[in-house]
Amino acid sequence: RDYHKLIRQRLKKLANKIHEHYNDFGYRCFVDSAPVLEKALARNAGLGWIGKHSNLINPQAGSWFFLGEIYTNLPLEIDTPFKENHCGTCNACIDICPTNAIVGEMEIDARRCISYLTIELRGRIPEEFRKMIGNRVYGCDDCQLICPWNKFSKNSDEDDFRIRHGLDTANLVDLFSWTEVEFQERTKGSAIKRIGYECWLRNIAVGLGNAPTSKKVINTLKKRQDNSSALVSEHIEWALRQHC
Repeated sequence: RDYHKLIRQRLKKLANKIHEHYNDFGYRCFVDSAPVLEKALARNAGLGWIGKHSNLINPQAGSWFFLGEIYTNLPLEIDTPFKENHCGTCNACIDICPTNAIVGEMEIDARRCISYLTIELRGRIPEEFRKMIGNRVYGCDDCQLICPWNKFSKNSDEDDFRIRHGLDTANLVDLFSWTEVEFQERTKGSAIKRIGYECWLRNIAVGLGNAPTSKKVINTLKKRQDNSSALVSEHIEWALRQHC
């Protein structure tokens, strides 16, 4: 399920509880959806430090978690900021980044980041990054997967975060065959849905271009070549060239 909606609902539930005790309680909830410096706020609240990959790292939980905030007019006591940085000489996240998007400590060139390219970018993916994207369809997270602090992370037991529709075992050929109706139905309630059907096909076309060459892959690409948008068709043409 879409973490934006789920966590925002939890924050509002907490805010309503507070409102029962403070009638003049004013608030707004945010979850990765507004120009709010979430990681800096979390660090200043003592929750952890910002790692070289620019994500917040908590010493007990690593970096596999979501951040949410309640802005309020209550005169709350100020927390002690987290001042230590425990990344040390480790550069694992910098070294593993497929597109060299981590250009400095806590500095990301979003234009190179696979998460940006596959989720936020609405136009064509620059060719220089397509081979590096591999078979990633939505995001990346290599920098977090390699982070040694994530040995302390735990899998969520939230039912709403469980994998649905067999997406963990789906192959690119099957995903590329989805109709727009199927895309809407199978990504309903998920953050994946917001990239839209066109970018979904664009991303999978790149993945198929990077897949091992086979008649099945080539035929799957050709089947959509003449009945897709200009954006998708351009990525299909690129993908087919990889199998020549």
